[in-house]
Amino acid sequence: MNRAIIHLNVADFAAAVEILAQPGIKDFPVVIAPVGAPRAVVYDMNDTAFQQGICKGMPLSRARQQCRDITILPPRFNRYEQVMTHILHQGLALTPAVESGVRDGHFFLDITGTRRLHGPPADVAHTLKKRIQKHIGVEPIWSVATSKLVAKVATRLVKPKGEYIVNPGDEADFLAPVPLHLMPGLAPDEMQKLSAFNLTTTSQLRELTPDQLQMLFSYRAGAIHDLVRGKDADPVVFDRTDAICAGHECSTDTNDAGVLQTIVCALAGKIGARLRHRGMAARTLCIDLSYSDGIQGRACRKMPTPTASDMVLCKTAVQLLARAQTRRVRIRHLSLVCKKPVPAMTQLFLFGESAREQKQLTVLAAMDRIRKRFGAGTVQPASTLHPACRYSAGSQP
Repeated sequence: MNRAIIHLNVADFAAAVEILAQPGIKDFPVVIAPVGAPRAVVYDMNDTAFQQGICKGMPLSRARQQCRDITILPPRFNRYEQVMTHILHQGLALTPAVESGVRDGHFFLDITGTRRLHGPPADVAHTLKKRIQKHIGVEPIWSVATSKLVAKVATRLVKPKGEYIVNPGDEADFLAPVPLHLMPGLAPDEMQKLSAFNLTTTSQLRELTPDQLQMLFSYRAGAIHDLVRGKDADPVVFDRTDAICAGHECSTDTNDAGVLQTIVCALAGKIGARLRHRGMAARTLCIDLSYSDGIQGRACRKMPTPTASDMVLCKTAVQLLARAQTRRVRIRHLSLVCKKPVPAMTQLFLFGESAREQKQLTVLAAMDRIRKRFGAGTVQPASTLHPACRYSAGSQP
């Protein structure tokens, strides 16, 4: 049985979400970028602004020179995450195999074997698009193919609006005229090599023999050989349904170490509470930063031992913050993500650090019960208070 993969792409996702809130600016050039940051770069823009030469990553000062009548809106990452979650739920109503990006409007759905339940794949994609338009308001483009690779290329060809169906067996013919810069999976340095040899389309790259590819790309030769022929067995991985996320958007951008540590400890506490509620423990923890100029930062760490302790999660989150914060620019948004939590350990310990953590979990369980009965803000660790408030909070009888 041939696979049936749907790729949904809300073009210029951040701009589309902001235009959804302000329909009056739909026909004007819109740029999503931090306002007031001296070295701000463009985070996203709508198609009207793109047609005037503005692209992602461009310095905002240059974008203003390029187009003097642009509307500049600050990014609101919490809103983008909420819209992504709503679209994800629409997809999960059709299949449990849904893979999404991070605030980018991209979704893959594997609907293999669901024809008798939902109908032909193209009908499923069209129905899903209409549901998203009706319930959320954004209009995604879509494609159907037998692999994630071919489906993603197809949506790139019809962007910003359209649909594309690549029938089984037509993958090689479909990819033949595609420019190489539209092929996902080719690194920038590999594109430079191809440009030096004047190779611009997929069909031209196919003419190279495996030995010639080996000379150019070494260990990557086999992967590129399959790439240009549309061979892709990469599964649709639904990490997002397993992940536990918590985010915070700063009312005022800051790089104050004490404030940032307080924020990440509060996020760690939210994740810890959700883990304990599910009877799970964190195995991998990641932090995502968005600086005031639009640049992103990220750091991940695998925990030595799975845990649901707020104290351990807070300590790890603070360490990740130090690793991810590589610039002196102020931070606008932070997200903490627990990827693929595992079942919590039930064994009790008598000695050492594990025994101490077991006692912490007992205290945290009691705090969870208090919050459930009297409200979320009834009791909280001192680590989640603003640094200026900790002394007074700790001095209370």
